[in-house]
Amino acid sequence: MWRKTLVVSWIGSVLLGGGASCAALGVAGAMFATSASAGILPKNSDEQYELSFWDSIKNSNYASDYEAYLKQYPNGRFAALAKSRIERIKATSPTQPAKPEPKVEAKPAPTPAPTPAPPPAARTPATPATPATPPTANQPRSRSGGPIAQGTVTYANEGKEGAPAPASAPARPAEAKGGEIRDCPACPVLVSVSPGGFTMGSSTSDPAERPPHRVTISQPFAIGKFEVTVEQWNACADANACPRIATNPAEAKAAPVRDVSWDDTQQYLAWLTKTTGKTYRLPSEAEWEYAARGGTSSAYWWGDQMRKGNANCKDCGEPWSDAAPANVGSFAANPYGLHDMNGSVWEWVADCWHSSYKNAPVDGRNWDEAACTARVIRGGSWREGAPYMVSSTRFKYSTSVRQSQNGFRVARDMK
Repeated sequence: MWRKTLVVSWIGSVLLGGGASCAALGVAGAMFATSASAGILPKNSDEQYELSFWDSIKNSNYASDYEAYLKQYPNGRFAALAKSRIERIKATSPTQPAKPEPKVEAKPAPTPAPTPAPPPAARTPATPATPATPPTANQPRSRSGGPIAQGTVTYANEGKEGAPAPASAPARPAEAKGGEIRDCPACPVLVSVSPGGFTMGSSTSDPAERPPHRVTISQPFAIGKFEVTVEQWNACADANACPRIATNPAEAKAAPVRDVSWDDTQQYLAWLTKTTGKTYRLPSEAEWEYAARGGTSSAYWWGDQMRKGNANCKDCGEPWSDAAPANVGSFAANPYGLHDMNGSVWEWVADCWHSSYKNAPVDGRNWDEAACTARVIRGGSWREGAPYMVSSTRFKYSTSVRQSQNGFRVARDMK
């Protein structure tokens, strides 16, 4: 799948819309000439990654967003503008609180791995209201679309939630209809997924999704029915076990939490594990795609053509808002009873990024590497278009970088 290059008007809005100078527009003109001569850009294009990353932060009021861009692209096309924005923000808001940093153990500084961003239809670091995640250079990108059924997701024991059970006395799993499980009042609802086989990847999409290969999931596992919500994340923050994410307002409690890094997710998983006595983790990339396909082999779980009401993305049908993703569960569930696997927010998975499936494991396990600094994100976001909604789409992101369209869902073994 290929994305069209950005047009002059878009480049002008990216630069001038943020208060850039005429000189910057001149740079934009030159940049457009380069893009125009290139024709269309593949989903896995480094140029598109950078443009998408910039577009996702271009309206941000946080200096840390521009610092993250400079970390990934110290000599990028928007480097001068990013530095200017940082100086302006610090000069006008000297007391502006910094975005909270993840409380993770020190690790070797990651080598600049581009952060995934959405396609030419750029994205904006939005304030959470529902799912969203994008890619940066050399990282995954986001997609979006689909009717949004308004409302808040509720659970059988909602309103009766107390403090999480201590690790020494894990809460007894609450079995619900359809194989649903909830290990504690503040925990995400899980859906049990039976073992099986499927063809992972695609021979007609991005090179990173090749070669298609047969994978056998030999053990049952449980995966989040929805993406982790703002309310669920804040329960961890309230326990001082996770960083408070300023861009996820408490009132958006049923929206998917976003702007979280891979490192952030590890803190949340550690808290859930300690709280419940169950070992929580991110799904492997193979488990994620197996669950997303829901037993189907088509481009989307509902078929080969986009259909209104199944995914939250910018050209997946009304209702849709570019400001933020819809509340979790606002769109139809796939055959396995999982919501928002396509669109909403990009979802972190456990695997280290590999540029293709050559030599990938065929048993569904996590494909990891020592000192991995870039991890896989899947599913696209509400900011991208229908081509990014296909079940095989994959991208990458630096583990330490927070991006406004990136979120996650949890998984655990059924033992």
